[in-house]
Amino acid sequence: MNAVYIMWLREVKRFVRSKSRIVGSLGQPILFLVALGYGLGPVFQKAGQGNYLEFIAPGIIGMSIIFSAIFNGMQVIWDRQFGFLKETMVAPVSRLSIMFGRTIGGATVASAQGVLVLVIAIAAGFRPVSWIGVAPALGVMLLIALLFSALGIMVASRLKDMQGFQLIMNFLVMPLFFLSGALFPLNNVPTALLMVARFDPLSYGVDALRYFLIGTATFPLVLDGGVLIGVTAIFLALGSYFFSKIEI
Repeated sequence: MNAVYIMWLREVKRFVRSKSRIVGSLGQPILFLVALGYGLGPVFQKAGQGNYLEFIAPGIIGMSIIFSAIFNGMQVIWDRQFGFLKETMVAPVSRLSIMFGRTIGGATVASAQGVLVLVIAIAAGFRPVSWIGVAPALGVMLLIALLFSALGIMVASRLKDMQGFQLIMNFLVMPLFFLSGALFPLNNVPTALLMVARFDPLSYGVDALRYFLIGTATFPLVLDGGVLIGVTAIFLALGSYFFSKIEI
């Protein structure tokens, strides 16, 4: 348990010290909120869909979380290349504890960035349908962060260079984001696109955020929570297995 806490604390401290990373991670969400929220807002409203800024805010929060959580995997490769991972792995603690600590630490950082984006969205004009719903929305953010932090570590455990990791993550992350319904409603999309979205775990995270923040949802809340918890458990199990097989 101490090893998990130490690794969690290390990841959090690393993020807090990296002010450039904090500022840089907020650039893209702000651009999406302003450019799309206000740029496409009138078109969305004329189509009878309501306020577009309110619609995309949960999706942009999900985007900031997934990008930050995936970055946690890159830190594993970075530590591996510069020898820091070897120092950690030879310590008298289980690799499982190290993996869980890094995953939870990365998820904490990603969730914090999601909260920052939520604050920025509120400053830009977004208003939750109920402030009571913000608390369970924070729990959804943490679930999304855990899921993709575990995914990032799982992929990083099988790779040795950052270039390969970036290529794979770009191939995965951008489709996961754009097909999740973060930028468009899934209610009236073609059946084929809806079927693809149903296999995207981020779809259920964004949907749950919308349920708590703006009171609308495409899927039942029980399905959203079940998929997030189930997929997170699977990625944690796979990430633990692959991380235990890392050769240093």
